[in-house]
Amino acid sequence: MDTIASLFSFITTPVSWVIVQFHSVYGAIFGPDTGWAWGLSIVSLVILIRICLIPLFVKQIKATRAMQTLQPEMKKIQERYKNDKQRQSEEMMKLYKDAGTNPLSSCLPILAQSPFFFALYHVLNSIASNDTVGVINERLLESAQKAHIFGAPLAAKFTDNSDKVEALNASLTDVRIVTALMIVLMSLSQFYTQRQLMTKNVDTTVKTPFMQQQKMLMYVFPIIFAVFGINFPVGVLVYWLTTNVWTMGQQMYVIHNNPTPGSKAQAAYLERFSKHVTRHGKTRNRRERAIVKAIVAKGRDRNEYERKFINGLNKAGLAAQADGAVIKSDAVVVQAEDGSPTTAQGAKRQQPKRQSKSQRQGGAVKAAGESPSLIKAEEPEGGGKPAAAAKKGNAKPGGSTRSKAQSGQRKGPQRPKSPSKK
Repeated sequence: MDTIASLFSFITTPVSWVIVQFHSVYGAIFGPDTGWAWGLSIVSLVILIRICLIPLFVKQIKATRAMQTLQPEMKKIQERYKNDKQRQSEEMMKLYKDAGTNPLSSCLPILAQSPFFFALYHVLNSIASNDTVGVINERLLESAQKAHIFGAPLAAKFTDNSDKVEALNASLTDVRIVTALMIVLMSLSQFYTQRQLMTKNVDTTVKTPFMQQQKMLMYVFPIIFAVFGINFPVGVLVYWLTTNVWTMGQQMYVIHNNPTPGSKAQAAYLERFSKHVTRHGKTRNRRERAIVKAIVAKGRDRNEYERKFINGLNKAGLAAQADGAVIKSDAVVVQAEDGSPTTAQGAKRQQPKRQSKSQRQGGAVKAAGESPSLIKAEEPEGGGKPAAAAKKGNAKPGGSTRSKAQSGQRKGPQRPKSPSKK
């Protein structure tokens, strides 16, 4: 660790200068030799660094979502070129280039703050070794060595022996308790950060190997932090615990206000947003209009939660417009399964009742302006006997002959059948 920290010694002077500036402010309030003054200086250093890294964090979110979107295409490429690794890599790079993303973009915040982390480790390790570093002179070095956080010196480690701890005017028990508690809190905050990302902010409609990797890292990262944490000075543990808490809070804000499409967080967000828009009857600012506009623009590509949001507005008598506005609508429109809008009456069309044969015949007669009770069967010409064709089986046995209105026969003499058809 000392060798790694020495590689980042070029940034040691700026880091030590920032700590000294914050120490001069907090020292005037709490006292220059107190643990509060030095501890809050480290916390302020973390906050300053993380504020500067917010643009990278935004880029990380976009890169992570882009990678989640590309997972199905990546899986197809892996299956198609599973026997040609070189072609597989070329197709992957082409896919990244077309999508405008990169797998390393999701690691930018961690990579960017690594130099500051190792520079701070180098500063605190020099304090423990009684060596001046950066802008920390002998007076500040002596003040930092006197600073204790809950009885543990800033430069003390969990693995230090009793002689080294006593040289810093502390007891080994206090150092072990404070460092162990910080390591546990650091690991738990890391685990919770990964867990809320996996359980709330992941698209549940797409099952990819990326989700399995994230789930594995959720358990691996806390163990890694716990193993390396026993070799971190108390000041570095303060730094890392603060940055973990910042990351957790920052991620909670993003999940609450800008969730991943298709995730459970989006379902909860759109439910809150739907109640808000329904209560006011319109979108009230640019951000709300941008959300509605993005959902409307998707059309049939909307996910389940977005279709539910549009349906909720329609049932409330509101209609989402292409420009993001929401207006009142008289027609209640329901979103079909394929994403196309249909009216509520069309979505729940009632089938007509089936009628019996007598009812259909009665309706036809009424339509012709006649009454069924006044229609009599037509008798054949020249007597009460039926025609010769009826005797040969053309007429139904035991049945009465139909009237011309019912049978639909033409007037005039009937054309006799040819002998061949008999």
